[in-house]
Amino acid sequence: MALDDYRITTKPYYRPVGREVEQFEAAYASRLPVMLKGPTGCGKSRFMTYMAWRLGRPLVTVSCHEDMTASDLVGRFLLEGDATVWHDGPLTRAVREGAICYLDEIVEARQDTTVVIHSLTDDRRILPLEKKNELVAAAADFELVISYNPGYQSVLKDLKESTKQRFCAIDFGYPDAAVESEIVAAESAVDPKLAAKLVQIAGRSRNLKGHGLEEGASTRMLIHAGKLVGNGIPLAEACTIALILPITDDPDMRDALEAAVGACI
Repeated sequence: MALDDYRITTKPYYRPVGREVEQFEAAYASRLPVMLKGPTGCGKSRFMTYMAWRLGRPLVTVSCHEDMTASDLVGRFLLEGDATVWHDGPLTRAVREGAICYLDEIVEARQDTTVVIHSLTDDRRILPLEKKNELVAAAADFELVISYNPGYQSVLKDLKESTKQRFCAIDFGYPDAAVESEIVAAESAVDPKLAAKLVQIAGRSRNLKGHGLEEGASTRMLIHAGKLVGNGIPLAEACTIALILPITDDPDMRDALEAAVGACI
C-alpha cells in the first residue's frame, strides 16, 4: 500500500471542545511528540484523523496490543523466493516518508516494545534498525502521536515515566452535556432531544464509575445507540444493546443502568 493511500481525503466530522486543535498545531509546528490522554470513546482517534486531514499529512495508525513486538513496528526480514528481503514496519515507513504515526492505546503494548520510540522523541529524531544495522533519520514532516487511557493504568499496564515525559500531553474527556448532545446528534443523525436523553443516560452511568463500573458509557456508545434508534430499535432496547450489555455482566449493575435509562426516557 502506497503512503498516499493513508491520506485523509474527506474532511471528517470533529467538534472541538477546547483549544486542542490549536495546541496540536503548535506542537506539530515544532515536531514535538504528542500524547492524547483520555477515556475510551471520547474522540481521541477522531481528533487524530481530523488533524491529519487539516495538516494534509498521511496518517499511519497502529492499534497496540500485548502481543505486538518491536519488529511489528519497525520491520523484519522475510523470505521472498530464495532471497531474504527487509520489509519496513508501519513506524519505519512513517519515519522515512514524513507521515504522522499514531500509536493507539500504547499502554496495551509491551514496555520492551515501546522503548524503540525513545530515540524519535528527542532532538535525535532517529529510528535504529538493529537487525538491518541502519539508523533512519526522521523526515522533516514526521510526527509521533500516542494515545493513553490513564483509567487503565496499573502496576502491569502503565507507561514508564521515561516514556511519558518525552511527550507533550493534550487532555481529553467527555464534553459538557450541550456539546456532547450536539456531537451525538450530528454523528448518529438523531433528533437533538433524543441525543440529549442519551447524554443524560450516559451521565448517570458515568456516576457509577468506581462503584461497580470501570467506565461509564462513552460518546462512541451513545452514537451507536442513536444509530440503532435511527434504524427502528426502540430507545430502551437500543440503550441495552449499545450502552448496558457491553460495559457490564453484573446483574445488579445492569438493573441499576436499566433503571437509569427508564428514569430518562
